[in-house]
Amino acid sequence: MEENSLSGRVAIVTGGGRGLGRAMALGLARAGAHVVITAARGRSEIEAVAAEASQGCGKDRVLPVLADVTQQEDCGRVVDTAVERFGRLDILVNNAGRGMKYVSDSFLTEPTKFWTIDPQIWRMVIDTNVNEPFMMARCAVPVMLKAGWGRIVNISMNHETMRRRGFSPYGPSKAALDSETIIWAQELAGTGVTVNALLPGGATLTGMIPDGVSDAVRSTLLDPAVMIPPLLWLASADSDGMTGHRYVATRWRRDCSIREAAEAAREQS
Repeated sequence: MEENSLSGRVAIVTGGGRGLGRAMALGLARAGAHVVITAARGRSEIEAVAAEASQGCGKDRVLPVLADVTQQEDCGRVVDTAVERFGRLDILVNNAGRGMKYVSDSFLTEPTKFWTIDPQIWRMVIDTNVNEPFMMARCAVPVMLKAGWGRIVNISMNHETMRRRGFSPYGPSKAALDSETIIWAQELAGTGVTVNALLPGGATLTGMIPDGVSDAVRSTLLDPAVMIPPLLWLASADSDGMTGHRYVATRWRRDCSIREAAEAAREQS
């Protein structure tokens, strides 16, 4: 997408302080959007992203908001902040998530049996990965419906990972998010608001990877910036009418038209 292709648009990126969220927030800002980013804790991280965006894109392009988006009141506050500060809300990127490192630091090499998982950890992962996208979308959709246009992008993962032994509750949580994506897209059909899933296409170098992972494994991880080209297309008017799909970032092609790149990235059902 061209520079300033999203000029005038307003986006929310949950979990925008690091990893995929940071990369996507900066990508949206560079494309001209105003972006509200959230973190449940760690204000310094989201403030650092806002400062980086100010240097590269202009002052106040990224607005950091400390909010626990598993809480209904905080979700409403984030949406209200976007509308009050920028006058509108066009794009919601449900990125905030909890991964397997909360279950075990060795999850990549030693699968955890589901019956040994602490129920509180299970609830935390499900609350963040399943309930948070619902509550954020529930608050954002009325604003989008009033405007007659909007984009919801749910950050997903490979189907193989959803089914991988030892990947409870992360795998089941993302499977639920895919179901949410498909159902919401149907219910919003014809409104101008689309709902799609976007996934990297492989493990990425984010905070979900344990610190102790080997250099050999770390060298194979994807750069979070892989998400930016397909996200900018999904967030733009060029993707009008495309809803209920899964897009794989590593399949995005740079040697063809935007429409052809999007088709290559779209996962066939």
